[in-house]
Amino acid sequence: MKKIMFSCFMLTLALVSCNQKNKEEKEAEGQVIVKSDVQYSCPMHPEITGKKGDVCSKCGMDLEPVKAGEESADTKVEIAEVSDAVKASVSTDAIINAYLKIKNALAADNAKEAATAAADFEKAVSATDVTKIDSKLLTKYLNSTDDAKIQAGLIAKNETKMDLQRKYFAVLSKDISTLIATFGSSQHLYQDYCPMYNEGKSGYWISEFKAIKNPYYGSEMLECGGMIKEIK
Repeated sequence: MKKIMFSCFMLTLALVSCNQKNKEEKEAEGQVIVKSDVQYSCPMHPEITGKKGDVCSKCGMDLEPVKAGEESADTKVEIAEVSDAVKASVSTDAIINAYLKIKNALAADNAKEAATAAADFEKAVSATDVTKIDSKLLTKYLNSTDDAKIQAGLIAKNETKMDLQRKYFAVLSKDISTLIATFGSSQHLYQDYCPMYNEGKSGYWISEFKAIKNPYYGSEMLECGGMIKEIK
């Protein structure tokens, strides 16, 4: 009798173990392995990318996850190739050169010089001959330059408040990027980005130098940032 009971007990135990194993195998079959598509980059040098746990080859900082939508259309203007016909319709050189003077003054922590350059920027926009601009592009040109003049005017009026100048410069940079995206430039330029400024929402600017000279932080973090695009 005892042998029969022991045999029944062992049989029951085997069945339970078998059922548990089958259950675990089915659960394993139902699992979906999701591969992470999170990208990692350096907060100081966004052009340096890698995987989790890597460090920046330039500054040694840990790479951080790149936030989705960090470079949205609201803050970054994609600069594409512009046809020769469009470039010939209007010269943006004087406007861009005046903008670059503002940028360089802010990178040098010189608010007074930035204000003077901003006043020159307004004059450059006003002096540009828009009669040759194709009617289809005229509205886009005016939208960019009209707002750019407003931002430059605010920079000029705040020669003792560099924080405000840099805030207006961020908007001005978006206007200039739109202008270059539409009409191009005869200069070799670079579109740069600082992920530290304004939580990465508006830290873009145009530069004539390949080396990073950050206009948003000046001497505090002059080399913070990286090149987004080369504009030829």
